[in-house]
Parts: sequence; C-alpha cells; structure tokens
Amino acid sequence: MAPLLLALLLAAASLGCCCCAAAPSGSRFSEARVARWAAAALRQVAVAPCPERGGLLPWPQCQRLARLSQGPGPAVYVSEPARPGHKVRALLPDGWGDRPSAPLVPSRNQSGGGGGGGPQRPAVAPSAHDAVLVLDPSPGANFGHPLLLFYVDFNVSPRRCRSRDRLYLGSYECLTPAQRSRCENQLKRRPGRGKGRSQRSAGRIRREEPPVGLCEIHFLPMVVVAQDPKHLQKLHCMDLRGFSPCPQPLPLASSSSTAAYCELNKNTRRCHRQQLPMYKSCRLYQTCDHAVLIAGGWQEQVTYPHHVHNLVLFYQMLRRNGFRQEHIKAFFASEGQASVAMEMGDVHPATEKLAIRSHLALVCRSLHCADSLVLYLNSPAASDGTMLLWDANHNGIADLKERYPISELLADLESCNARRVLLFLDQSYLGPLAKKLRASRHHPNVVLVRGTTTNGGSAFAEFWAGLQPDQCLLQHILPVGPWSAVLASGTPAQLLNVTLAGAPCHSVPPLGEEERQRRYQGCQNLPTMLWYQSRHQQLPQEDD
Repeated sequence: MAPLLLALLLAAASLGCCCCAAAPSGSRFSEARVARWAAAALRQVAVAPCPERGGLLPWPQCQRLARLSQGPGPAVYVSEPARPGHKVRALLPDGWGDRPSAPLVPSRNQSGGGGGGGPQRPAVAPSAHDAVLVLDPSPGANFGHPLLLFYVDFNVSPRRCRSRDRLYLGSYECLTPAQRSRCENQLKRRPGRGKGRSQRSAGRIRREEPPVGLCEIHFLPMVVVAQDPKHLQKLHCMDLRGFSPCPQPLPLASSSSTAAYCELNKNTRRCHRQQLPMYKSCRLYQTCDHAVLIAGGWQEQVTYPHHVHNLVLFYQMLRRNGFRQEHIKAFFASEGQASVAMEMGDVHPATEKLAIRSHLALVCRSLHCADSLVLYLNSPAASDGTMLLWDANHNGIADLKERYPISELLADLESCNARRVLLFLDQSYLGPLAKKLRASRHHPNVVLVRGTTTNGGSAFAEFWAGLQPDQCLLQHILPVGPWSAVLASGTPAQLLNVTLAGAPCHSVPPLGEEERQRRYQGCQNLPTMLWYQSRHQQLPQEDD
C-alpha cells in the first residue's frame, strides 16, 4: 500500500501545482496550462460585444478577433515563471503604466497626457503579477499594432476574482485584461458650427466624434522580475496547437554597451567605432541624389528577417536608379547588423538618432546638396506616428534618444533645399503624419508615399523594388490600388511626374539611357554662376 499511497500523493501534488504562485526558476509553464489561459482569454474577448468606444481593441480588430475561431488563433506570448515569492512587471515602450482591473469603457472625464507629449516614463511602477499573457492577432505585422495583454494571478479566490472584467479560470487562477493607464481622451467634441446654434442646443446632449485615442496596447511589453536589477526579458512566444506559429526573430549579435551610447555628442576613446562621415555628404558645385533608410524592430524580439529583406530591396532599387553608395545612409537595429552590412556595405545602428537628424539637417540646409532626397521608414511606430528606433539601454521604455516623433521629422524636413523629398512610409499608423503634412505650409516639396494597409511584411518594399530608372513615379503608383501619395498644402503634383532621380517622364524627344544617367542620375556638376547666384540670394535672408 505504501507505493500506492506515495503515487497518490505525487499525483495530488502535480494537480495542485497549478495553484502554486510560481514554478521553479528556469522552467516554463506547461503548454496545456498556457493554452487554457489563452483559450479563456480569447473566448472572453470574442464573446463580448465589440464596444463602440474604448475597449481592449479598436472596432476592426475586435471584429476580426471574433472570427478567429474559423482559422488559426493569435500568436501566444507568456512570461517565464519567477522564483517563489517573486512577481513580474510589464513595461511598455511608450512608457504608460498599466491599468489592471479597469472598466472596459473609460469614463468621459478621463484625459491623459498621451495626446501631444509623446511617450513618457510612467509616474508609478506597474503592478506586479504572477504571469503575463499576450495575444497577438497579427503576428509578423509591423509594430505597433493592437495586442491583447492579460495578467494572471495565482491563489486568488473566486469571490475576489469575479468582477466586471476579471475572469476566474479555476484552480484559484485569475485573469485580468490590461490597458494603458493614461491615453488620449476617449471622446472628442465636434467643432462648433456657430455660436447661435450651440446656444440653442445647450440643453441637448452634444454629439461626439468616434474615439481618436484608444487605450489599447501596441507593443510587446518588457516583462521583468520585480526583484531583478538586470531587467532581463521574461516574455517569450510559445507554439501552441490551434494558435498561430511564433514569428522567428532575426538573430542579432549582442551589442556592447559602449557602442550603444557612442553618439556624435561624445568624443571619448570609449567610442571605438567610427562615426557617420557627415562631411562627405555635400560637395561644392555638385548636386546629388541622397537617401536615408531607417528600418528594424524596437528590440531583438520584434526584429524579423523581413526587415532586412525590405532594407536590401529598397537599397538595391536606389542603386539601380543611380544613387551612389556613399549617399545612401542606412540605420538598422543595433550593432548586430552583420547580415545587412554584407549586402549593403556600411550600415549604422538606429541608436544614433543624433546622427540621423544631423545628416538630414545637413542635406536640407545646404544649397544644391540634394536633388532627390528619399526617405524609407520601416520602424515600429506608436499610434501618434512616433518611430521607435532601438531600446539602447534595454529598459523597455522609449526614452527621448530612442524615439523619433513626427514633430521632429517634419522639423528636420521643413523648408528643405532639396528639389524634391520623397517620403516612403512602410509602418503602422500612417494617418498622423499624412494629416500633419496635408495641413503644413512649410513642406512645399515633400511627398508622402504610403500604403493603404498596415499588414506589414514585404509587400510595400517588393512593389517599389520594381521601380525602373526610366519609369515615372506617377505611372508606378496609379495602376496599383493599395498605394497612395499625400501632398502637403500647395505642393504641386508635378513632383511625382518624374523618375526617382528627377528625369522628366514625357520629354520630346525621349531621353536616352546615357543622357538620363549623365544629366539626372547620381551627381551632376553645377555651373559656378548658378551656385553664386543662389548663395547671394540666401545671404540677405540670413541677415534679415
């Protein structure tokens, strides 16, 4: 009887381990356990009606999630178990603290600082939990895109767990959906249509616009053990039956801390890598075609092979259209871009935000430096259009040096002296930049080329990879539906009626290949008289 009793005790202990606070260090939760959590979370969200305002996901993604039962479910991410007595915290790149146990529809009086200040550091540390569960409805798509984040707490009684939005999983496990604690107002007043009308309708309920800033989460969090000073990432993807397979990250070499913080504002011997050579970008009496490429993920976990593929495709297209290698500045990921450098030459890390802005300032402020200035942006983006470059200090939060807001990008391109600025946007949340560019009167030569969908992958880069040196930009865009161009206020459409290098499309007689290469592609020497005339025209403006 003793062996049988021992077996029964071991079986009871194995059944009761699901109620323990944590698993041993270095182990993982079982696939069956995580699948039960993910199925319960997906069922809870899919069964609930899609809210018109607020909620964990915006309306289109909520409706899509309700139909996921017909095909593979979302990709599942779960945190590693912490040591007994330890808990984990979820840090979001945009810096907002989490909001567990919050109502699905925020109150009308809620207003946050997410409207104009950009990502900030949370005022208080996020709450600690036993596990973190993330469901990605669009695995492999460009970040950011809406995700579902849940907290799992152990040893919670059914009475304590059951509330408006918490879900009791059984075995004393409680599932809590999370939203950002501060975000833009959920409801925005419509602009007034006249003082008299507003007075007559003072006693009525005012109409309100659809939500302009939701509290959904757009990035994979950095999940760390609360007592771990090293802030190691504990979130990993798990391949589960019935759910989407895990996207495979791009293997990157580990970057050293000295290289990550070596920027143009530092001049020490610790900066062992050569800085971006800015002085070679613009030469006297010469105008050239320039390009700046920014691609990659926010961290190694969200940097995929298609980021390298997109960058190489766009680089090869530029070279085929006459752009010289020294005038194509590529910024990708951190220090581990060996695979990209083999195909493109010198590739700079995206941690050098100051180098990016300084290079754009030099090209745009110098007279006759650039004929065509091309920008290709394939970085993760927040809902306000802010680009996340790279988490250089590995703290999980996008600091000032690690994000590139729309306001700074437009400031760098304001009144640019390039003849045309072509901005190719291949990332999520295309609307904010297009909206500000349409209303701008300081970007008369900027054209924004974007896709109408944000599914990610390489469709956008592969489409533009087929652009030929003699092909008109307008002819390349019009036959295809998913791509569109946005012009600033007062910008002539003739900026697109040329080739990428600026050659006319319908010249009579047609340009030959040799003449097109000599007069438009690469670099051209400027007459000395033209240079001095432009210089004298600029000097009075500087004196004023």
